[in-house]
Amino acid sequence: MKAEEGKDRNELTMESILEGKKLDAYAEHCTKKMHTCALCGSVGYLKKPMKPVGEKWVCIDCMRELKEVLDTLPQWESEIQIGKEMSKKVDDMLDV
Repeated sequence: MKAEEGKDRNELTMESILEGKKLDAYAEHCTKKMHTCALCGSVGYLKKPMKPVGEKWVCIDCMRELKEVLDTLPQWESEIQIGKEMSKKVDDMLDV
């Protein structure tokens, strides 16, 4: 009985080691598909889409935020221009 127990333990140990090596190989394979967002630092895999921008990767959440900022850029520019004009008028009124 001891011989069978030893054999069973050896087989279980070998199976465990083999499963560990398979898991390591799978994890190493999957890390090639993983990317880190250059803006927020989140790790993207299959559930969080990312796109390369040059040599950097950007996640979809950051892309949405950038799109929102770019969509409101003309409004920002007009606010800045109004601010400059107001400042110039105040300076002209005060003869500065």
